[in-house]
Amino acid sequence: KLVGFEMIDRGIPRHDYEIVDAQGNAIGTVTSGTQSPSLQKGIGMGYVRTDLAKADTEIFIKVRDKALKAKVCKIPFYKK
Repeated sequence: KLVGFEMIDRGIPRHDYEIVDAQGNAIGTVTSGTQSPSLQKGIGMGYVRTDLAKADTEIFIKVRDKALKAKVCKIPFYKK
């Protein structure tokens, strides 16, 4: 399922980065991601297993072989 996520740890998610769970098992792939200047954090979208697609679910994005903490959130990211 396609979900939005925001980074908790400092890092910028990019296209094709792997999404893993807390044990390091692959659960999905980042489809797009960047650093948001208005939110002051990394945000992105990616495909994950349906059971991990609920808002506030903790996921990890593999950036340069390090698993950085992120959480699933609702889209759109920015609210007026």
